[in-house]
Amino acid sequence: MTWQIWLAIASIVFIVFGLVKRLETRMLLIVAGFILCCASGAPMKAFGAFVKGMTNITLVPAICSAMGFAFAVQASKCDQQLVAAVAAPLKKLGGLLIPAATILTFLINIAIMSAAGTAATAGATFIPLLLRAGIRPAAAAAAVGGGTMAGLLLNPGCAHDIYVAKMAEMDLMAFIIWAAPYIVGLVLLSVIVNSAIMIVKNKDHLAGAEAKDAAAKTDANQQESAFKVQPLKAVAPLVPLIVLLVASISFPKAGIDVVAAMLIGLVFISAVTLMNPGEISKAFFKGCGTGYAQVIGLIVAAGVFAAGLQATGAVNAFIEFLKGSNEFARWGAAFGPFLMALGTGSGEAAIWAFNQSITPEAAHFGMQSHSLGLLAILAGQFGRTASPLAGAIIIVAGMASADPLAVAKRLIPGMLVALIASAFILV
Repeated sequence: MTWQIWLAIASIVFIVFGLVKRLETRMLLIVAGFILCCASGAPMKAFGAFVKGMTNITLVPAICSAMGFAFAVQASKCDQQLVAAVAAPLKKLGGLLIPAATILTFLINIAIMSAAGTAATAGATFIPLLLRAGIRPAAAAAAVGGGTMAGLLLNPGCAHDIYVAKMAEMDLMAFIIWAAPYIVGLVLLSVIVNSAIMIVKNKDHLAGAEAKDAAAKTDANQQESAFKVQPLKAVAPLVPLIVLLVASISFPKAGIDVVAAMLIGLVFISAVTLMNPGEISKAFFKGCGTGYAQVIGLIVAAGVFAAGLQATGAVNAFIEFLKGSNEFARWGAAFGPFLMALGTGSGEAAIWAFNQSITPEAAHFGMQSHSLGLLAILAGQFGRTASPLAGAIIIVAGMASADPLAVAKRLIPGMLVALIASAFILV
């Protein structure tokens, strides 16, 4: 191997170390990518990748509009209406509250997309309910935290879906419809495994005094939502998804894309909430800016790093290796993002770096780019969900007065089983 490839390997180690130390992800990726490009005698490749990411006509409008809509949903409190609506059937389920809360949180994550946002919104309603039912605090937190994974992948505003669909030259809704059975099936598998352990082995649903004490603390800091559910407001977060599904199935020639669907959803929120249009507009554009800063910024940074890896020849060398070892590609795409997400609390850097550098070459080692891309995305989601450092897990642990590590221990078994199953099923 050349010294540039050794430098590329060292940069990967440096990035992982930096992420564990909680350094800024975008800074790490951009600095490493620029150094690699300079070391390879092609510094302008870093600048070119930076500009390409910033002006990506496919990603920028869709992601920013989706984040804008998410902020409008939050500002209008329609997200709370949605959570209250799905919480109503939970109260008489006993131990089955654990899997039910996870599944309902997963469904909420489809609309809200943000793992931390889902945890905060769903946790405020579900965790007090679980604690009052006698569920141990760590299990109550795990029930909600476990549902913050992968639901966003069923939302057409998800950046990962948009990128992989574009790369695989698939229609966005066609990709989501193809991926949905795998996503739902793997999530249900993880729910079954974790719920069985919590109910059968740990007896987390028979916590008694421990759950009552935690419930008392929760009641002292939170107030259970007492507002009456209004169906139109509750369904508002799902309007863009409904519009895109109906358009893709019944009106494929209408040309309705993610941006149009999000704007239609915005108009729907304005109509059913009668909020000041100026306030909704402010929330929408604030969300657009946040989407560009956080999501597009990470895509740009990962693109610069991928350009650096390609400039050193590391990507080509790795692809040549994978041509003779498909199993390594399978398990590398699974355990690479999973372990990085588990150790850092975020799998985004690993997912974007893998899907920008390796996944486009999937055909060279006998795989399909859309399936390999989905594997990498799910692996990062599973790892992040099982990490005690993840923001969503810290949030639900705090709400339940539980230790984040105890919460993560209840999630790791199901995430590992789902990870291994996804590696066998998808590629």
